[in-house]
Amino acid sequence: MTKRTPVSTYRLQVSPDFDLTAAADVVEYVRDLGADWLYLSPVLQAEPGSAHGYDVVDHTRVDAERGGDDAFRALTEAAHAAGLGVLVDIVPNHVGVATPESNPWWWSLLEHGQGSPVAWAFDVDWHAGGGRVRVPVLADDLLDAVTLDTSDAARPVLRVGETAYPTAPGTVEPGDDVSTVHDRQHYEFIHWKRADHDLNYRRFFAVNTLAAIRVEEPEVFAASHAVVGAWFRDGLVDGLRIDHPDGLYDPAGYLEDLRALTGGAYTLVEKILEPGEELPASWPVDGTTGYDALGTMDRLFVDPRGEESLWATVEAEPADWQALTHDTRRGIADGILGSEVERLARLLENETAHDDDPATVDHDRLVDALAEVIACFDVYRTYLPEGSHHLIDALEGAAESRPDLGDVIDRIAPSLIDPSNAAAVRLQQTSGMVMAKGVEDTAFYRSAKLSSLSEVGGDPSIFAVSVDEFHAAQRECLASWPHTMTTLTTHDTKRSEDTRARIAVLAELGDEWTETFSRLNTLAPLEDGVFANLLWQAIVGARPASRERLHAYAEKASREAGDSTTWTEPDEAFEGRMHALVDAAFDDPTVVAVLDDLDERISAAGWSNGLGLKLVQLTAPGVPDVYQGTELWDRSLVDPDNRRAVDYAERRRILAELDGPEDDGPEVLPSVDLEGAAKLLVTSRALRLRRDRPELFTRHLAVEATGIAADHVVAFDRGGAVTVATRLPIGLERVGGWGDTCIHPAPVDRVDVLTGRMVPASRGILLSDLLTTYPVALLVPAADAAAAGHADAAADAAGASRASRPDASAPGTGDATETDAQAEIEILEGHA
Repeated sequence: MTKRTPVSTYRLQVSPDFDLTAAADVVEYVRDLGADWLYLSPVLQAEPGSAHGYDVVDHTRVDAERGGDDAFRALTEAAHAAGLGVLVDIVPNHVGVATPESNPWWWSLLEHGQGSPVAWAFDVDWHAGGGRVRVPVLADDLLDAVTLDTSDAARPVLRVGETAYPTAPGTVEPGDDVSTVHDRQHYEFIHWKRADHDLNYRRFFAVNTLAAIRVEEPEVFAASHAVVGAWFRDGLVDGLRIDHPDGLYDPAGYLEDLRALTGGAYTLVEKILEPGEELPASWPVDGTTGYDALGTMDRLFVDPRGEESLWATVEAEPADWQALTHDTRRGIADGILGSEVERLARLLENETAHDDDPATVDHDRLVDALAEVIACFDVYRTYLPEGSHHLIDALEGAAESRPDLGDVIDRIAPSLIDPSNAAAVRLQQTSGMVMAKGVEDTAFYRSAKLSSLSEVGGDPSIFAVSVDEFHAAQRECLASWPHTMTTLTTHDTKRSEDTRARIAVLAELGDEWTETFSRLNTLAPLEDGVFANLLWQAIVGARPASRERLHAYAEKASREAGDSTTWTEPDEAFEGRMHALVDAAFDDPTVVAVLDDLDERISAAGWSNGLGLKLVQLTAPGVPDVYQGTELWDRSLVDPDNRRAVDYAERRRILAELDGPEDDGPEVLPSVDLEGAAKLLVTSRALRLRRDRPELFTRHLAVEATGIAADHVVAFDRGGAVTVATRLPIGLERVGGWGDTCIHPAPVDRVDVLTGRMVPASRGILLSDLLTTYPVALLVPAADAAAAGHADAAADAAGASRASRPDASAPGTGDATETDAQAEIEILEGHA
């Protein structure tokens, strides 16, 4: 099997409302846009009505509500016929168990317990449950809410509401009551609040309805990946995205098994890398899903000079990110993931009971020490022995922060650092859960200095990235992981790329934002100042989001933060004031006027940031992904807001206008405005050029800028294609515009593929001339432009108005054959 590698991808969220047949209908649009592969969310049979597909209940078939196996085959065949590869998201760590009847494995486990033929599939601590699986579904009325349904005498069930649970054979007799039948089962219904500390099956994070499976067992791997293997044998799928590898017992071993199954197909892992952390080089993968790139690229468009001013917006803003995240991680370890820490403690206690040391460790102190070690992790997971230094740092940090636990930490350290020890593996599986819940789902909502920095894979303590740091990151990417994905928006991002691009402008306003926030918080007060700042930034960034969307965001964000209200104990009075704040953004004329004034101030800069961010991502090293719909402006917030339906008819219409009736470009270039056609122009031209002219994207060289506004541009040469993007546009305005600022690529006649404008060979290109239409440009040598469908532009005078489309019939192999023009550039650059 020849390995196929994407040039770019386009992510589709397949759901019952946008099924595989609907996805097939947009294949031609995705091809015309310029993307190289389709990237699909999970498609295996999920819980009934699942909008996301990460709750797989049956690995033997494609989800019926998403169209089923036939629709999946039709989609992949349509994609391949259009020249597109197919990348599919799969979920190896867990399965959905909300409705046991939908999941044959879970039903069997509940019915037969340890005697089930699939008992090995689940990660259950049977001893801790007295031989029963604890199922946290009861409310305060406990078993009074459970009924015994014997309407089918051959299959009596217990019901909690409408949900059926099996009864073991021979455990229901005439006249039995619910309590009697329940006591005979291989499972025990418990109050949902007990899940935090008493659960005895591993979950996905703290989601009770997602039970982890032991994919490290060969039988489980084979059974859960049979259809995946068939996809590759049948040539339906070209690559995989692996969800949450940190939850697996042995990520490296799993990935080796996967490579054998797929023949070494293109594979990405959803791995969150902390600053300075590297993806294990031993993993047989092509890279990550791109959150590391997102963090770097976002910060390229953040003004570092705004950090000090933004600190002052709210006095209560946490000053120490590391201290905040330590405390939030510790809160998760003590709280909703306490059952995982308890299970880890039981493992260590069992080990102690069998060694030669008669001393025992007090259970509560052991749990305390483990929670502290986990809270001191600076990465999601260590990969022993490769990542042992991260674990040593955590052990030392815990001993320093809690010297009273030093003796316990010393005692457990040898076990935790031994790769062959079950407790060491369990610790690794647990730390990622705690990090995700403590940082992504808690701390990110408790910090609002600049909320766009609180993004998956990001570290808000790193405020901005310089142009030099950006270039260094791109060179490293090209050298180490050239085919890793880069992304700006996903189904998991807290805010979409354009929402973050608008919020980033606040760093350039500094004191202006502090004053604006103070006025807004006076007009619609909320006593939790940090959260009020976060919420107002969301309102500003997502504007003009609907009232309903903002109310939903406010509720989720406030409860995730857990400072003033929570999911389990909502503070109705606080939430009432919070929702009144959202309503004020629509109903209070004074508040609306303040927001309108701010919108007028930041809109153009937000659009500039959005276009710059998009072009940089699409042309930088790696495999760029376009999340569904983000080729136009998309001001989404956290899920499910970022999974809203996409209007593909509108996008087809705009793309057709941009291509023109003769496929030679628009009669008039689109304005940079609310419609977003300019963003679709940038997206399509960059994707097409990259797909059709790969030889122009073989390296990464920084292009020097000189002049009064040199700090306000980032430019790089990818091997013929030169990207130019404006950064910090408010600051650019303050210095009076570009003035004498030039960039200095090799002096070759070039064409901007966005505008069709000719750029004559020169030792310097004036940005005041180049960026008159858009705040971005994508330059190619004139000879290459002609070959890519720009013959009229190359022959025309500077300022031509047609933005032509690269020729889809141009060579598109990945061998990067050097052209004469490319050779000329190499020679010129050697003397520049």
